[in-house]
Amino acid sequence: MHSSIERSPQIYARLGGLLYLAIILLGLFGEMFVRATLVASGDPAATANNILASDLLWRAGIVGDLLMHVFDVPVIVVLYFLLRPVSESLSLLATLINLVQTAVLVSNKLNLLFPLFLQADASYLSAFSPEQLHVLSYLAIKAHGFGFGIGLIFFGFACLVRGYLIFKSGYLPRTLGVLILIAGLCYLTNSFALLLAPSFAASIVPGILAPAFIGELALCLWLIIKGVNTEQWNLQVALSHARPASG
Repeated sequence: MHSSIERSPQIYARLGGLLYLAIILLGLFGEMFVRATLVASGDPAATANNILASDLLWRAGIVGDLLMHVFDVPVIVVLYFLLRPVSESLSLLATLINLVQTAVLVSNKLNLLFPLFLQADASYLSAFSPEQLHVLSYLAIKAHGFGFGIGLIFFGFACLVRGYLIFKSGYLPRTLGVLILIAGLCYLTNSFALLLAPSFAASIVPGILAPAFIGELALCLWLIIKGVNTEQWNLQVALSHARPASG
């Protein structure tokens, strides 16, 4: 794939951009359409009833999230090869950090299954009152929110590295690099605020994530529509071949 992407970077750039756009759309579906609709903030009983009434929608949100993380993997690989000519070591670093994020978020989806388990028609659940089951379900959803924030810490650092590489590349606009750097800072600010000062985090969301959304959307659309500057790409590839293997 290495030599193939060097010869035809536009194909891989557009494939990565399309998958990146799918990730964004699936993420919006899960967060804005499913959980924002069914989770009643501070009301475990209403949340449990909403999920029970829209069981299929809740499950679709989980499946959509998992598909999003499946698409993560080829996008991570494409970004590694696209940014490798700038610095192989830094591109690999961003790749590994991003893979940790994906693993954290995939395992975190188990929290979203707990509300379904707790609403099952199983005799062992009779050990809990309906109110207790509702609270346990709500706590699992709350844990998912924190798990999501933890995963985004790793993604935030990956964005910082990729933003720098994009800025230095010459074959992608420097503006995109700045936007991805800002996205990384926004994700890190949001996640650390969630862990260190939850009340403050609640006051800055969703505003703090708007620049991140703009940066990621701009990157995926640029990859789809424009791809890379081929002349600058070839120059950077030639320079990378002349550098030591450590990059």
